[in-house]
Amino acid sequence: MQIQNPLLDDLKGILPLIAKNACDAEDLRRVPDENIRLLKSVGLHKAFLPKVYGGFEVSLPEFTECISALAGACCSTAWAFSLLCTHNHQMAMFSKQLQEDVWRDDPDATACSSIAPFGKTQETEGGIIFNGDMRWSSGCDHAEWAIVGFLRDNKAGAKDYCFAVIPACDYQIDDDWHAMAMKGSGTKTLQIKNAFVPEHRIEKAKDMMEGRSSGFNLYPESEIYFAPYRPYFASGFAAMSLGVAERMVEVFRDVTKTRVRAYTGAKVGAATPALMRLAESHHQVSAAKAFMQATWQEHKQHALEHKYPSTETLTHWRTNQAYAVKMCIQAVDRLFEAIGGNNWFEDKEAQRLFRDCHMTGAHAYTDYDVCAQILGRELMGLEPDPALL
Repeated sequence: MQIQNPLLDDLKGILPLIAKNACDAEDLRRVPDENIRLLKSVGLHKAFLPKVYGGFEVSLPEFTECISALAGACCSTAWAFSLLCTHNHQMAMFSKQLQEDVWRDDPDATACSSIAPFGKTQETEGGIIFNGDMRWSSGCDHAEWAIVGFLRDNKAGAKDYCFAVIPACDYQIDDDWHAMAMKGSGTKTLQIKNAFVPEHRIEKAKDMMEGRSSGFNLYPESEIYFAPYRPYFASGFAAMSLGVAERMVEVFRDVTKTRVRAYTGAKVGAATPALMRLAESHHQVSAAKAFMQATWQEHKQHALEHKYPSTETLTHWRTNQAYAVKMCIQAVDRLFEAIGGNNWFEDKEAQRLFRDCHMTGAHAYTDYDVCAQILGRELMGLEPDPALL
């Protein structure tokens, strides 16, 4: 599906430089400063920024096309930067006062996150006091703010899952990211101690999924904000898996085309097994891409029509992407297991693609064991299991 995408056209001009920095990203264990500068130079961070602050408010299909292309160059960079972008969509649903705090003086500002509700809070006048070591904060070295999760007592005696937005001056970054995949994403821990969070920087997660947040309908002319936050937040994971899988098909073809077996001298690129593996993975990646694009197009159409998605629709959107990620991982595995021992060396692109593709399926949103249960319950007409959401 071809769509006009000026942002992608600009992005393509810098992808060779970002690809050149992929090994540096892994060595640094965070996204190189040059990559951030390059991506901001083409305005990718403005994809979901409100137009009133100079943003583009691009559609989800346009954005995911960019992230997929970026992942083919350096998936660690795509992982971190995708989240910095999608958090803008989430913050556009917070209060106008919060948005002014973040973007009024610095429209280029972005937020990292650690949204699992592990924060510890105390109620105080005008807000809360926040404490916690908040893990899994990708791209935090390059963010001016952080979105963090916690549980808050409500009047009914239950707990609400909430988000707080905290400036970088109120936390320290623990350089603890030592991982097998997405090595360059800089997914570190935020150490937050006694940070005051005013009420206007807090939102309930449920309100942001059901169109009741403080900033909902703040931009009635927008074509992207009449939507729940989570599908936009999670869209990048599937886009990255696709980009990595597409790149793996190219790498396998190029490596195998000239590969000769060491002991026999046989040309691997003309052998039937290699041709069959390449063909099947090509078809599988193409099928995953078509499935994802159809799903993202549904996102776009709902937003255009100001049609809020039902629980059933949200279930399909999430699980469609998770299944597409599963297909991409299978396609990558099929090729990597036959690409040859030399490609296990750390300076080879294929082994990085193999590692990173598996990480795209390890996020809670794309874990297919979880998603299959969610969809199965929906298809059976059973109530959602809160433990799976």
